[in-house]
Order: sequence, then C-alpha cells, then structure tokens
Amino acid sequence: MPASVPSVRRCSLLVAASLLIAIPTAHAQRVSARDKARVEAIEQRMAAAEKRYADALLLVANADPKGTAEGNAALEDMEDVINACIGQKGCQVGNLLSTYKRLLKKQADDSAGDSADEAGDTLEADPDHVGPLVADVPEAARAAALLNDHRHAFDEMVEYNPAIQAGIRRWLTDMRPALLTSYENYMNLRAVMWPEWEKRGLPEALLFGIMAKESNGRVHASSRAGAAGLMQFMPATGRRFGLGPDGSGFDTRFDARSAAEASASYMNERMGQLNRNIELALAAYNGGEGRAQRVFNQGGGQGFWTDSIYNQFPGETKDYVPMVIAAAWIFLHPQQYGVEFPKVNAQPATIRLARSTTIYELTICLGSAGTRDGYMRVLRNLNPRYEADGWIPAGTTINATTRIAGLYNRHCVNGPRADLARALITADVNAAIKRPQAASYTGNVAVGDVQAMQAAAPAATAPVAPARPARPALRPAARSYKVAKGDTLGRIAARFQCELPALARANGLRAPAYAIKPGQALKLEGCDR
Repeated sequence: MPASVPSVRRCSLLVAASLLIAIPTAHAQRVSARDKARVEAIEQRMAAAEKRYADALLLVANADPKGTAEGNAALEDMEDVINACIGQKGCQVGNLLSTYKRLLKKQADDSAGDSADEAGDTLEADPDHVGPLVADVPEAARAAALLNDHRHAFDEMVEYNPAIQAGIRRWLTDMRPALLTSYENYMNLRAVMWPEWEKRGLPEALLFGIMAKESNGRVHASSRAGAAGLMQFMPATGRRFGLGPDGSGFDTRFDARSAAEASASYMNERMGQLNRNIELALAAYNGGEGRAQRVFNQGGGQGFWTDSIYNQFPGETKDYVPMVIAAAWIFLHPQQYGVEFPKVNAQPATIRLARSTTIYELTICLGSAGTRDGYMRVLRNLNPRYEADGWIPAGTTINATTRIAGLYNRHCVNGPRADLARALITADVNAAIKRPQAASYTGNVAVGDVQAMQAAAPAATAPVAPARPARPALRPAARSYKVAKGDTLGRIAARFQCELPALARANGLRAPAYAIKPGQALKLEGCDR
C-alpha cells in the first residue's frame, strides 16, 4: 500500500493553511526583479483558482454535477500555488491565507441562503433524500469540509498499476457508453445513496466503481446466479444486512437507499477483517468473503497484487477488482482522460399524481429535454416498487427530480402531449387487424341454372308463418381473459380499457405487484371493451 503519510498536495487545505501561518515570510529578504515577477505570477494563479472555485460553488448551488469536479480541481490548483509560494523567495504566504477565509465565508453565506423551492405547490421536499451537496443550511463544519480535499484520499488507498490502467483503457473504449450511462444513473441516485457511504467513512468513488461494474446503475438488474439490485446482493448475503422481501412482497435489494446502506456496511465489515485493503475487500465482494479471508490469513497480510494471493482468486475476480478501481479512478479524474460526464439535474423532489398513469406513459409525456435517453430509467430507479407498465393510482406520491416535476406539470397533467401519451399507452395491436364480415348472397346465378334461379326466386305464394313472441334476453355472462405469457395486469387493463384498481379487486390481486401467471383466468370487471 502507499505510504500513510500524506504529501502536501494531499493534506487538507485547512490544515495546510494553519501550518503555513508558522512559515516565516520572505518580506525581510531582498527580492530581485525576477523573484518579484514570479511572486506576481503566483498571486495571479491564486486569484484565478479562487475565481474557479467561486464559479464551482454556483454550479453546486444549481445542482450541476460539474460543480463538484470543478471545485475539487480549483482546490488542487490552490495547493499547487501554496507549494510554489513556499519555495519562492519573497512570496508571503500570509497574503494567500486570506483567500481561504473568503472562500469559507462565501461557501457558508451561499449555502445558508439557498432554500428556494423550485418545484411549486405540487412538490414536497423529502428530507431523507437531501444529499451532502444540497443540504438547506449546512453547519460550519460542512462548509469547512468542502475545502478539504478528502475526495482524492481514495488515490492513496489503492495501487495504480498496469492492471488498473488496462481497466481504464476498457472503460474509455468499448465500455465508454456503459461508463457514461452508469454516471448518469448514479447522479440521479446520488442523493439517496452517497449519504449512506459518507456517514460510514467510505470513498464515494468506490461506491460509483462497484455500482458501475455490478449493474451500470440499473436498479432492477439481476443475474442468473440470483444476485439482484444496484449492488447485486445474493439472497443470503442480502438477508444478513437487512435486505429481502418486505411485508408487501417487494425485495428491498431493488431499493437504492437500502442497497447503499447494506453495501457500505458489508464493505466496512470486509475491510475491518482484511487490514483496510480495498482490493481484498473487493475480491471478497465478488469472489466470496470466505475465500478472501482464507487467502488473507494464509498470505500473512500480503496485498491482492502479490502473485501468491492474486492467483488464488478466479478469473472473474481478477477482472472485477481492477475494473471497479478503474471506474472509480475515472470518476475522480475525468479531465485527465478527456471524459466529459453528462450534466444531470438531480435535485430530489416528489410528485403527487394528478391522474392514474404508468411509468411508460410518464416517459412519453415528459419527453427527453435535458437528457440523452429520456426519463424512464430515472423514474424506474427512483420508484423500484412499480412496474413500468403497471397503473399507478391518482393521488400517489412518487419520487422524481425538480426537472421531472416541472415537465410533469407542463406536459403530463393535461394538454396535447398528455392526450397523445394516453392514446399510445392504451393502443391495442389487435384493433389494427381487419376481419372481413361473412359474405352475403347476392342472387346472381349463371344463365340456364334453373335450380339456382328457383332457389333465388322469392316464394310469393308461400304462407307467412305467424311471428313468435320474443324470448326474454339472457343476461350476458361475465367476461374473462386467460393470461398469456408476458402479460402483466397493466397491459391487460390497457388492452381492455379497464380501471386497474377495479380489475385488481375483482381478481383478489394486491398492489403494487399485481402478481399474475400464464393460464390464470381473470374476470374483466370495470372494463369498457
């Protein structure tokens, strides 16, 4: 592992600033013209870094994910300037210290004043979903922490070697689309997931790396082996950390917050038993904690990359460990690799549905403004209990973002796009099939076909039978439908224009799963067709 003593560049800015007060300045020294020019250049660099950081704070206030990266880059610039000032004759470190004070005050002032609610009357803030960058009034400690470059502590916790470089190469070439999708999905879930890792003292980059490799940020991902959710917990391991079916039958492995909490607890447990070694903890996550613990105990505390340790893990684990670290590394250093992550407006919000709908319908009426692929994945990830085509009753509150909430009020409550989305969702393929009516007899016959002519001729002299009294109409039998493979209750309700709650009640089905199986006969009550 790298040395435990941090370099000046890795020290927190606040600690560094306090130490710099004690460094004697060069004020009393004779300074040459060349030195003066160098000092002026250093001061200009500090001013530029200060402006860059101030601009980053504005991005953070606007929930722009680039704000965090820009802020961290500005902090690194300041650390470089401090290093340059220490080694430069005539450079007065005390003058640079005022920059930190201004930044601290600006961060505290900006954060304290940031309490506006963009969502309007239909939005309700969810205090549990507020992440570290969107807290209403952060404490002074939080403001000070933003000047601490803890973000890159991960760099010193792992080994940057050719295996990691090969993983970075893969993420930046054929797997680049998966990397960008993972980032976009993570940013929409960040306010839910990151606090669970932050309060347990684990690096955010590691959370992103695991999620990117395990599921690409798709909440409903599952494997043939039985792993499920964003963090791909197996059933038994999930139960150990509180995951599994709840009272409604929903598997909480698919819940982002629960999965983040469980994965953070799992990683802390593994790292506590594996000498805080991230590589071995990741090997345990993928290859089994029993194997990792046994290999560690037999190896006398050697690291993952030692051949006698490395070769005891299966090929999948040998691939998994560097790929997770590589994704984390790019997450921390995107500019270094020319990566421009998508801009994601992920300020959490909730929507109270004005009318019953489905996630498919919302995806259509919301459009794709501000995204590459629309909002279906965001809605699915934030609301994992609902099937994409399952009807959600009016009045239900669902999780969203402020951007989604604004688009919902504009396009999905009423209006042409809302009507179009409803028409597309309820469209029935069977209605497009033209079925010809039974052909009626016209009486046309071939010349000389006497028998046919006689059959076609009206029987003028035939007696007319008296009309029988009409029988009372029989009451139509209740309609039913036999469930086919691939059917869901939402699709059946849309096909027969049923009210989903009435259809579910008639068949004894419980929300939100509405579990049905092929061959099951459903009573079509509350349907128009």
